[in-house]
Amino acid sequence: MKNCFRILQLVLLVFTISCNAKEIKKKTPKKKPNVLFIAIDDLKTELGCYGSQVVKSPNIDKLAQSGVLFTRAYCQQAICGPSRASIMTGARPESINVTDLFQDFRANVPSIVTIPQQFKENGYETAFVGKVFHGRYIDREMSWSRHSVKPKRNPNVPETKGGYVLEGNQKLYAQNKKALVDRYGEKVIKENFLAKGPVTESADVPDDTYEDGYYALDAIATLNEMAANKDKPWFLGVGFKKPHLVWTAPKKYWDMYDRNSIPLATQTKAPIDGAAMGLSESMETRVAADMPKTEPFSEDLQRKLRHGYYACTSYIDAQIGKVIQALKDSGEYENTIIVLWSDHGFNLGEMGYWGKATNYEIATRVPFIIAQPGNKEVVKGESSEGLVELVDVFPTLCELAGLEKPSHLEGTSLLPLLENPSKKWNENAFSIFPSPALREWAAVPFTPPFRTAFFAPLIVKIEDRIKEQMGDKWNRKTFEEFVMGYAMRSDRYRTIVWKDRRRPKEAPLYVEIYDHEQDPNETKNIAKDNPKLVEEMLVIMENAGWQGK
Repeated sequence: MKNCFRILQLVLLVFTISCNAKEIKKKTPKKKPNVLFIAIDDLKTELGCYGSQVVKSPNIDKLAQSGVLFTRAYCQQAICGPSRASIMTGARPESINVTDLFQDFRANVPSIVTIPQQFKENGYETAFVGKVFHGRYIDREMSWSRHSVKPKRNPNVPETKGGYVLEGNQKLYAQNKKALVDRYGEKVIKENFLAKGPVTESADVPDDTYEDGYYALDAIATLNEMAANKDKPWFLGVGFKKPHLVWTAPKKYWDMYDRNSIPLATQTKAPIDGAAMGLSESMETRVAADMPKTEPFSEDLQRKLRHGYYACTSYIDAQIGKVIQALKDSGEYENTIIVLWSDHGFNLGEMGYWGKATNYEIATRVPFIIAQPGNKEVVKGESSEGLVELVDVFPTLCELAGLEKPSHLEGTSLLPLLENPSKKWNENAFSIFPSPALREWAAVPFTPPFRTAFFAPLIVKIEDRIKEQMGDKWNRKTFEEFVMGYAMRSDRYRTIVWKDRRRPKEAPLYVEIYDHEQDPNETKNIAKDNPKLVEEMLVIMENAGWQGK
């Protein structure tokens, strides 16, 4: 009898403990998902997961297998500052009046909420490493709750000067800077980013010698520190600067490629009947100390440049692999949303151009991957051909994390595509860029000092080309300061409408249309031969624009 009574007591005790455990589980809310937000500078869609047979990007490729890869994702302006301000605020460049590198979204729209700010205000720890926002516009006070760890550098790692490790390159940088300052003055050189060393460097050094390798170490240290607090979710922005010019990377990443086997661009001329104002003269690449200032690039030089870009791409890929492995080691991988994006693409000789800052496909199309390993609703290892935009990232993250979406957002949540990548989606994606041929690579009009520098002959060439095409419409002030190119990518066509921003209701100054079904490389503008198609595209752009996408 006593034994039966004891058994009954034991059963009741186990039942009580079980009920209490369930009650505690009910009362303890599940920790919100963390966010690892990976930004890459100037990375085009030339990666293994996007079909490249040349570029080695195993870590990004592996990430793509963990989530959804978007094959047709577009930035809102193909230059660092405006693109980053746009994605981080969820608003388009003209909405926040950021269309060059020297405009501050916070000064223009003080009350606007950024992605990390939204997470911070909803209980997240937020921090960044490297280049997430552009330049000095990091929004420290509003967006970030803490600083990164910034671990001590290895004292055995060589010191860089001007971004270079090798003594000869450091000297060339110093000599070039001194010569330019002596000729043009320090103010001109600093404001116009004219002081550079050589365009490439391959040095047999550890990854953390260059800044992106150190950013990976800082990201890992910061991630581990935040992940140690199991009760507080976190948002970590990690921004890598390569493959932005100049192309410097440890030698082992150069050794991954045989330069002689690197293919060159097959389309080496500007589009037939394309807008003369639509392409510059590769000035951002030419500014390096060892680059020709006005002459064409030889095939050997082109292979060297592509080699440098690819080496930097593989270098960044390796750093991303380290950070994601650290995330796995922290135990937070399953509960983390991972977003990987580039601020814009980059022409490597296509259209005869080396740079970003255009309204064409290569510069505006970007790598874009979203993964959430622990979310069974988010598809793994599939791609979506839906037309999406970087401005869509903000509302998507809000929905994935269960946060309210700010009312100002101008993008669309991609959650339906994450659950069903083949779902029918928006009909258009939109980008802008102000008269690229008449802007410095900071996207500002040519300043008088810039016109007196070594690019003067190229600027004359550019202006003569535009004058010939535009005839009586040509006016330097108008085309430099007020002409904006509005690009729309539909399933079949890319349309670019060039307008005077002061007179938005007037007829366009010029129109370009490229048929991606027949001409995926955008070699010929078909607008002149298709007036009805032009009319149709203009109706969509002018009457609806992105709001009717």
